[in-house]
Amino acid sequence: MDYLFASRLNSFRSHGGTRISVPEAIRIMAKVPGMSALELNFPQHFGDAADEILAAAADVGMPITALNLRWDGPDFADGAFTHPKPENRAHAIATAIAAVDCAAANGIPHVILWMGPDGFDYLFQADYTTLWDMEVDGFRQVASRNPDVRVSVEYKPSDPRRVSLLRSMSDSLLAVHEVGLPNFGVTLDVCHVLMAGEQPAAVAAQALRAGRLFGVHINDGYGPADDGMMVASIHPFHMLELLLELRKGKFGGTIYFDTFPELVDPTSECANNIRMVKRLEALLDRMPLDDLRAIQKKQDAMAATALVQDLVFGDGNG
Repeated sequence: MDYLFASRLNSFRSHGGTRISVPEAIRIMAKVPGMSALELNFPQHFGDAADEILAAAADVGMPITALNLRWDGPDFADGAFTHPKPENRAHAIATAIAAVDCAAANGIPHVILWMGPDGFDYLFQADYTTLWDMEVDGFRQVASRNPDVRVSVEYKPSDPRRVSLLRSMSDSLLAVHEVGLPNFGVTLDVCHVLMAGEQPAAVAAQALRAGRLFGVHINDGYGPADDGMMVASIHPFHMLELLLELRKGKFGGTIYFDTFPELVDPTSECANNIRMVKRLEALLDRMPLDDLRAIQKKQDAMAATALVQDLVFGDGNG
């Protein structure tokens, strides 16, 4: 598959110990071999310099394929779409609608909502039905703003809230069903999937089956936390299976590297992520799909494992 590749811009903003501007970071990112798209945070990366940022993206020839919503600061510590104060909730929804308007005005096809502030911390703290209704209503308001802009929710089981309102792919697809709009879907983040105790390929298949997998964020981690490590550095077989499922489901969106290269060079780390995806894709080009389908029809665990091991390591007879 010929994916567009984007990466977390904030990883590039500390350059030689100095905090650099968004346009400067865009120019550095564009030099990474294989980097072909941008996905920016809204409103944090725009501020008063939207024209300059859009010009920088145009100058390096990389389309902006999504805006990622972040609700920072004390106004949203107690929630975004589920904030107990109506004025704060209205502010959160208006921010997301502004992102949709910005996307529509600038040919950006996708807005991603990470609802980090929405959830709870203690038992008996919240009325769960009320929270859910507020969340779905907020999603519907944002997605109905412009049917030509895709809007998706990026779920995560916890952090910063101890319990997030949308913790899993099943939660997210339930919300998609209740919103009931064709331009509302799900973004999958591998670390968040692992945190939730899910299998990346299995939940991708659920969203692809529903036609609602709008975004894919890939990274890696040990499972309990949002580690944001290099692609396939911990779970290479999980990543291989995920890419196979994306290929099977004809996912055509951007692959976004949501990683945190705090102790390694971000340019080298990003280049390695792209190389790894291409290496895994090259393995999939050689996978005997007819054999795999026959094995999966029988649900034969030993044969499936042997097939993948032979694909990756050779048949052991050489």
